[in-house]
Amino acid sequence: MIRVLLADDQALVRAGFRALIDVQSDLTVVGEASDGAHAVRLATQEHPDVVLMDIRMPGMDGLEATRQIVADPGCAEVRIVILTTFDLDEYVFEALRAGASGFLVKDTEPVDLLRGVRAVAAGEGLLSPSVTRRLIEEFAMRSRSPRPPEALDGLTEREREVVALVGAGLSNDEIAVKLMVSPATAKTHVSRSMSKLGARDRAQLVVYAYEAGLVRPGWLG
Repeated sequence: MIRVLLADDQALVRAGFRALIDVQSDLTVVGEASDGAHAVRLATQEHPDVVLMDIRMPGMDGLEATRQIVADPGCAEVRIVILTTFDLDEYVFEALRAGASGFLVKDTEPVDLLRGVRAVAAGEGLLSPSVTRRLIEEFAMRSRSPRPPEALDGLTEREREVVALVGAGLSNDEIAVKLMVSPATAKTHVSRSMSKLGARDRAQLVVYAYEAGLVRPGWLG
């Protein structure tokens, strides 16, 4: 059973998500929070698999709540999906840097929201290739804490290449085609790179690729 925490200051939004989630046989809502501080408390108490986190909430916002949850060793397995009204919310990139596993716009189709929750619970990042490229074009240059080049010393040349392609928004299948390897091999390279870099999921690998200078906005044209 995938356990979901809802964090949004609008009761109507939470009610809508709860109604959608609670009728699924593999999903259940374990709590609701109307502000960031409450979300942090519930996350540390309930240890949900996925938190649907609104960025704009009174008091502590979703960005700070994300930072605090990710920093808590007891919440190492908690995955956070940012909820936003627009798919290029100005805080989305910062939320990904803070440890969020992806984001969804609030008017996402129900089937896509459910698919996203399940994907994040399975350890995948919730970022489509097109959204990845647009996010980086808009926000990558705002990154304030570039990682030093030596942080990449643990990667092989092929792994660096794979991380750069993940950062450019390519899927495992697309990486396999570009590198002329099997999809299974591409997936293995991605998994090993995540492990070596300490990335929580694919979304974090995207952020790492840009902060480490493996790829730059617009490099694929």
